[in-house]
Amino acid sequence: MSRHPINLVARPALLALLTFAVFMPAAFSQQKEQKDWQTLAANDVVLSAMRAELDRSKSQLKMDQVAAPYYIEYRVFDVDQYAAEASFGALRTDLRTRLRFLRVVVRVGDYKQDSYFGQGQGMVDFMPLDNDMQAMRHELWLATDRAYKAAAESLTAKQAQLKQLTIDQPVDDFAHAEPVQSIGPLASLDFDPQPWKKMLQDASDLYKSDPDLESFESRLSFQVVNRYFVNTEGTVVRTGQSLYELTIAGSTQAPDAMSLQRDTGFTVGSLKELPSASDFLARAAKLAATLKELREAPVAEEEYRGPVLFSAHASTTIFSSLVGENILGRKPELGKNARTTGAFAASYKSRVLPDFLSVVADPTLAAYGGEPLLGHYDIDDEGVPAQRVPVIENGTLVNYLIGREPIRDFPASNGHARSQVPAGGPVPHNSNLIVTSSQPTSKDDLKKKLLDMCKQRDLMYCYSVETFGPRLAPRLIYKVWVKDGHEELVRGAEFGDLDTRALRSNLIAAGGEAHVDNHAQTIPHSIVAPAILFDELEVKRANANKDKLPEYPPPAIEK
Repeated sequence: MSRHPINLVARPALLALLTFAVFMPAAFSQQKEQKDWQTLAANDVVLSAMRAELDRSKSQLKMDQVAAPYYIEYRVFDVDQYAAEASFGALRTDLRTRLRFLRVVVRVGDYKQDSYFGQGQGMVDFMPLDNDMQAMRHELWLATDRAYKAAAESLTAKQAQLKQLTIDQPVDDFAHAEPVQSIGPLASLDFDPQPWKKMLQDASDLYKSDPDLESFESRLSFQVVNRYFVNTEGTVVRTGQSLYELTIAGSTQAPDAMSLQRDTGFTVGSLKELPSASDFLARAAKLAATLKELREAPVAEEEYRGPVLFSAHASTTIFSSLVGENILGRKPELGKNARTTGAFAASYKSRVLPDFLSVVADPTLAAYGGEPLLGHYDIDDEGVPAQRVPVIENGTLVNYLIGREPIRDFPASNGHARSQVPAGGPVPHNSNLIVTSSQPTSKDDLKKKLLDMCKQRDLMYCYSVETFGPRLAPRLIYKVWVKDGHEELVRGAEFGDLDTRALRSNLIAAGGEAHVDNHAQTIPHSIVAPAILFDELEVKRANANKDKLPEYPPPAIEK
């Protein structure tokens, strides 16, 4: 069959028909999608109350001699949580809680300069648990009225303070953002607590294996949070998130009265990802055993300076503390000319890590290497779509994580505004922070490199760190003896110079296998990092807290 070219210029009717045929499915899909989210929103009483009262506030909220708001947002956190705790084999806490919190922000002024300052940063209150639309609207009305009055006073106070300051490089107070409509499924907390309570009791009952344990506890925290967000720009977002935590913690004292603590646990996003009872008991038994080993371990030497190897697990703690906290684009206090706060405030486009390391923040990832990530979300807590952000490229800081509060050189959000439950305001925060090396080294080669460096410096041993406690205090730290490579657990050590400078200048190698560390506390996020090797760090004996030993023995354990 012959085919003749179509003269579209000569056949405008045919062109119109083809155009309609091409674009009709896309247009129909968009209309259907819009209809779907509007239907879902209309069937949700919480969202309906928020949208109805927002519309009323937008059209009617105005005080005499005060400008009308240019922006209003409503945020609701619907929290359902269950917490239980067992100690010494007995249940100590068994609590189910349901709460709804409301947060209202009213901004007076404009995007360049507004009232989000001091008391004008929002009003928080309880929201009715019953799906009573009238009661919800009443709470929203009262909170909006208070927020508007506070905003008016805050803008006046802010403008008065600005007159006394000299700001070299002014930055807008609020960034524009395209409206987003997304109605996600609601999360629910549906489980039988009895098996979990028994598991906690059985795990904490393992204290009987060691009469010198001073505490041995197991805890769980199951929580679902449904977030609702609407604003006068047209954004409507509903998201649901589930968090499940299991924790084992214990403490003991060494013969010299040094206090020793250990904890371990599981933090996941779904019930099916939690361990079985046998796996949890095995983890508890291992923790009890390491406490005994710590109690019997020798104290670290007075002083050491040399190579130190950190496991991938320990590495995630280092990057969380020294990088994660310093890449957040927080606007400085009024009148401060710095770009942001933290140790990397003046490091934009400067080297902060070795050139073989790069860091990205990627909330669009739900898993890494088959491991689930808690820092995954589609839309942040200001209604901005999640974005993959290269933060450090080949050692150089190229981005900060920011929300809709601009900082110098970063006028728009990159989708990293996060709110703390139950009713915190959105702030820049980590999502999934992933550290990778362009020169990965195997686990065996990292240890070999560690021992070779020690030999070159005539050191009898060097150090390897498995895990940290608070404030970068090593909890499991080992002497690695150069002669035969065997490892010896020690206690009471601390680092004298493990800081951002050491991270930039003394980190010389990184592994290829990464560890995923999920954090549910404060704001859910994940850190992914490989093992790392420093060529020189100071390890010294800590000025450890030494309480008095108990005056008399514990009660006998009945068999």
